Amino acid sequence: MKAVRLHGSGGLERLTVAAMDEPGAPQKGEILVRLHASSLNFHDYLVAIGKIPTADGLIPLSDGAGVVEGVGEGVSDFTVGDRVVSCFFPEWQNGTAVPSVVATVPGDTVDGYARERVVRPAHWFTHAPKNYSHAEAATLTTAGLAAWRALVVDGPLKAGETVLALGTGGVSIFALQFAKMMGASVIVTSSSDEKLAHARSLGADHTINYKQHPQWAEQVLALTNGRGVDHVIEVGGPDTLPQSINACRIGGHIAFIGVLTGFSGPIPTVALLTHQARLQGLQVGNRQQQIEMIRALDANNMKPVIDKTFPLAELGEAFSYEAAGGHFGKICIDI
Repeated sequence: MKAVRLHGSGGLERLTVAAMDEPGAPQKGEILVRLHASSLNFHDYLVAIGKIPTADGLIPLSDGAGVVEGVGEGVSDFTVGDRVVSCFFPEWQNGTAVPSVVATVPGDTVDGYARERVVRPAHWFTHAPKNYSHAEAATLTTAGLAAWRALVVDGPLKAGETVLALGTGGVSIFALQFAKMMGASVIVTSSSDEKLAHARSLGADHTINYKQHPQWAEQVLALTNGRGVDHVIEVGGPDTLPQSINACRIGGHIAFIGVLTGFSGPIPTVALLTHQARLQGLQVGNRQQQIEMIRALDANNMKPVIDKTFPLAELGEAFSYEAAGGHFGKICIDI
């Protein structure tokens, strides 16, 4: 079968298509999955360019969706023909995380899903939403669950509240869609008027071009009559956090998800204190949370936004497209 491997210390030029043996029959507690799609996340890009060190020859990509082709002894959750989607932390089944259950990450600490077939323990997957394509299901593992956890689990978001989503990448667009699905108002920022218009077509109540308004927290306060928002989807990191704090209401919630502007930086502690804000870091979520998210998707008519799909053999080109930052929503990989 075909797979993509990352060699050496990383770099898009080190992604190579390789032939590898079929995985064989699933053993006790395992399933064989024919993978059909994946999607890209900033985490995957950091792995690909070597910012996150990995083993030589790693198979990248944390997201995977496909069809069960074989079931091992003792597996009761899945049958042949079921459509499934992978879990980001496959050993974090439920409850609060401990280091041991977040140590295993496909496409990072172990081989991921840039391949045609895989045998893994059944609990590494959940059922996919009933009306989703494989590409749509593959967007849920990382970006979808991160947005769901930020708003629904950690929020917790209530109807009538206001959400600020920074940018128009995968997590932020999922946050926009989940927030509207749950009856909240949403403000979206971007440097592109075209992307902001697209966000409004998805239900965004207000949009802010942060290039035109560098102090965009002031615009957020104006739009909320000086109160600030209830929840911030903070994906930028050190360069955007100070304004996210200023844009948040007193006692509000800032979901710290991304580091697009860097890995470290100063925190305006006085502003955080005076806003009495809850700044909560999060990294995706657990399997039970994914099951609950998919149950909600099955009960609603929400579909993820896919910007562009690349074939597996063009994974390097897909990462270059992601790095250019022109996408809106998710970039998918057809396997």
